[in-house]
Amino acid sequence: MKSRLYYVLYFLYVIVVAFVLYLNGVFTGEEISIVNLAINIGFLIIIGILFFISSVSFGRLNSITYELKEVTVRLRKEYKEANGKNLWENYRNNDKLFEEEVLQDAFDKYRLRVKGAKTKRGAIPACDLEEYINEDLLDKAGMNFYNSGISGTLTGLGILGTFLGLSMGLGAFSGDDIFTISDNVGSLLSGMKVAFHTSVYGIFFSLVFNFVYRSIMSDAYETLNEFLCAFRQTAQPRAAKEDESASMMLIYQSGMASSLKQILEIIKGDAAEQTAGLERIVDKFTEQMEKALDTDFKKLGNVLKTAGESQAVSAANAADMVEAVTALVEVNRNVQDALAKVMERQELFARQIEGQKKMLADTCSEISDEISSQLYTFGQMRSLYEE
Repeated sequence: MKSRLYYVLYFLYVIVVAFVLYLNGVFTGEEISIVNLAINIGFLIIIGILFFISSVSFGRLNSITYELKEVTVRLRKEYKEANGKNLWENYRNNDKLFEEEVLQDAFDKYRLRVKGAKTKRGAIPACDLEEYINEDLLDKAGMNFYNSGISGTLTGLGILGTFLGLSMGLGAFSGDDIFTISDNVGSLLSGMKVAFHTSVYGIFFSLVFNFVYRSIMSDAYETLNEFLCAFRQTAQPRAAKEDESASMMLIYQSGMASSLKQILEIIKGDAAEQTAGLERIVDKFTEQMEKALDTDFKKLGNVLKTAGESQAVSAANAADMVEAVTALVEVNRNVQDALAKVMERQELFARQIEGQKKMLADTCSEISDEISSQLYTFGQMRSLYEE
């Protein structure tokens, strides 16, 4: 399994350590160069520490990868048992979808985003889980900022060991004639041994680590894509469609029209009561004025009565406006029905195009097979002819 490939690093590390110790005469009983052995052991210890830190991050990334695989299988199983019903209602308040804290925190943020985005009329805008559980999350869990530089670090250690070994060999090499030079060849070769050994296992570990690291990350990315596809298919909350939005708008308009009608009826009723009261006041006032001043105020009463009638006419106009608004709502509803029918026709046309596309693909495949068969037959006949 790709996620366990990093165990190969430890196996190869032990082999390389044993091989270096053997070349330096630890197992053969040959003369041991303490300086060479110390340099090689120091480099191997540094490489071992780098591998240990990487293995910790790989283990954490593997735990997340396993969790995503298990949840993917669970979602598909529950979706099948629910006969294709969306599972969001089962998980909208589920605080234990994931065992891994990193994944559960990301999912909690996604749930809060969906709850906060839901409107009063129930519409949910489009929101993808990939905004929270994505490749960046895997890179952070797998310490991509660290592991991406390990390959180059190992190569750099090999090159550093090369220059260090050559520097040691050349520093110990001296002589003015052939006899003194031949006596110092051993120290030069000893330094070159350090140079070549560090270069070999530095570059070797760099290549192996790069292969292991890319394989593990590739497996994690594939698992993430499978999980996101399964979640979108089974449990992602559905955003409000255009027809649903239009229906909710019509309901909202109807509610507004009904409220406006009730308000106007109340106003109309109050206007009638006010008119009647005003007429009584005018009559009483006219009567009192006629008695007190002996003056005919009938004309004034008629004017005030006309004003009351005008107020009643205004109330009637307001009622007509309510009826016009109601008619407008009905027209909107008819337009929505027409749009729904157009959408159904477009879907039917799309299905027909898909069927023709499939038929065309099958025909092209058959033609390709026929041409391939004829070419093969022609080749056979040509071979027989040439023979």
